[in-house]
Amino acid sequence: MKKGRVQKERIAMQELNKLDTLREIIDRGQYIVALCGSGMMEECGIYPLKEQERAYRIEERYGRSPEYLYTDAFFNTRTEMFYDFYKHEILADLEPSASTYALAAMERAGKLKCIISSNIYELSERSGCKNVINLHGSIYHNHCQRCGKTYSVDYIRQAKKVPYCEVCGGVIRPDVSFFGEMLDSEKLSRTLEEIEKSDVLLLLGTSLSSEVFHNYIKCFEGSKIVLIHNEETLMDEKADLLIYDEPKNILPKLGY
Repeated sequence: MKKGRVQKERIAMQELNKLDTLREIIDRGQYIVALCGSGMMEECGIYPLKEQERAYRIEERYGRSPEYLYTDAFFNTRTEMFYDFYKHEILADLEPSASTYALAAMERAGKLKCIISSNIYELSERSGCKNVINLHGSIYHNHCQRCGKTYSVDYIRQAKKVPYCEVCGGVIRPDVSFFGEMLDSEKLSRTLEEIEKSDVLLLLGTSLSSEVFHNYIKCFEGSKIVLIHNEETLMDEKADLLIYDEPKNILPKLGY
């Protein structure tokens, strides 16, 4: 019993030391940028489409893999089935977690300059963050492919099957990036600019080998990379500070 208690106390002390180190890095940082990955979305209750159990369940229901369903080709050729999938699997009612509210507080305090997110649910903006780049777009923005009229997510949800434009009858498309699509060039440029300007990079719910972020991280020339996520990866040791935990359990403790 005593040995177990001592080990727990040692772990707690290590965690406290890492939190102090994180505070020091942020205090000294002049231009801090946060990269928010799928782990931030998982905190809110939804897993990536390619996550094994979710992908299996989707394929069992629709007879096709998420990689096939969530594509521009499927949207254009099987629009009704696409929207059945989209409404049931993508249009989730996610609420922001403690971590995104903590990021908003850091931004208001002048410590965080930009949030770059891979999720499509505007979790950061809905928490109060202002300077946000949503790399993969947003479910809250939709447009008619024919005339360009914009529509809310509620309009998409309320459509019986395929949502059509009230003005010209064209099919409405969500402003999100499907699998295999090129990302918006303006967003890519802004992302590279922000990372190049940063002296501290916070990787939250993602990793250095992230499919989404790893090419951008190569452009980082600052002094510190902080990694906060709950899964070990081979490249973790390259981070200057590594905390294995969910961001929601760490960021609020900074006290901003």
